[in-house]
Amino acid sequence: MASRRPDGAGAFPKPVEPPAPDLNNPSRLYAALDLGTNSCRMLIARPQGGQFRVVDSFSKTVRLGHGLESSGRLNQTSISRTIQALKICKHKLIHHRVSHMRLVATEACRRASNGREFMGKIKRETGLKLEIIRPEEEARLAVISCAPLVSKKTEQLLVVDIGGGSTELVWIDLKGVAPKDRGRAIMRLTKGFHGDGDNAAIRGEAKLVDWISVPLGVATLRDQFDDVEDDVGRFALMSCYFEEQLMAFSPYENKHKREGFQIVGTSGTVTTVAATHLGLRRYDRNKVDGLRMSSDQIDAVIRGYLSAGPAGRRADPRIGRDRQALIMSGSAILQALLRVWPTDKLSVADRGLREGLLYAQMSRDGVLEEGLFQ
Repeated sequence: MASRRPDGAGAFPKPVEPPAPDLNNPSRLYAALDLGTNSCRMLIARPQGGQFRVVDSFSKTVRLGHGLESSGRLNQTSISRTIQALKICKHKLIHHRVSHMRLVATEACRRASNGREFMGKIKRETGLKLEIIRPEEEARLAVISCAPLVSKKTEQLLVVDIGGGSTELVWIDLKGVAPKDRGRAIMRLTKGFHGDGDNAAIRGEAKLVDWISVPLGVATLRDQFDDVEDDVGRFALMSCYFEEQLMAFSPYENKHKREGFQIVGTSGTVTTVAATHLGLRRYDRNKVDGLRMSSDQIDAVIRGYLSAGPAGRRADPRIGRDRQALIMSGSAILQALLRVWPTDKLSVADRGLREGLLYAQMSRDGVLEEGLFQ
């Protein structure tokens, strides 16, 4: 698959939650904002050794892509909700006096016919300048954010980022990399997704096998089958339909062994499934991020969601009223992936695009020390 190599290099920062904001040196603060199809999320952080320390955060469900599948445009109600969320983000940026920031929009704005127009409206009404990034960069940033979760025993790695409007998959061959260097080899992919892959193993580097951006995420896949009333039937249709989109991904036809194979999943779907598996009544990032689950354990959780039905899922505090439909479209994507590539090592990543954006900025400015990998 043809792709272009964005610039970027450096060490990966692991996010560390502080007990309280630290505003002593605002010139060292960095911000990353991710405006997706369903949510608007932002992190403000300061570099700390080979890590970064989160100073403030924001997350709001804005449903920007609502109705996009049928109209091809962002509707005015969704735009208004998003503008209000971005005004809160702007207030936080001013309050913390953040001078280093990268603010991006993804699939909904890429696909909408009025996406560019919306970027201008945001600039006029909030003063924030957002950029619409390409699918390759979105996938690249997801990969680097998950590098510390890569096992030393992993020879074949699949990184999956299930978003609101799209799902990015990146397959990496690590057989030619010494086990202790596999996390760092993932970091060297930050230079891009093209290069002399055939000779990567000879040089002891990670080899990019393929990557793909499927224009279906939890919101857009749900909208495709919104007219199907039967809960179980809709789930089955969504899962099969998503699997059909994987046929252009070169590893789809390749058989693999469970031993030495790892999937790293980063999304609200994966973290919610993990929280359900652990039986958490209140979400705890420290227990979820880095958890490893097998295909069988994930399948048991998904069967529980289906048995509960829409009413049961709405009543589940780990899912909630607003996300009960989204968790099923996300689970349909996850089930399709595990049907094709079953694994005993799906690592749950409560991290993603925002963390990748922070890393890239801090690495560019040379403010990070060498990070630690598993």
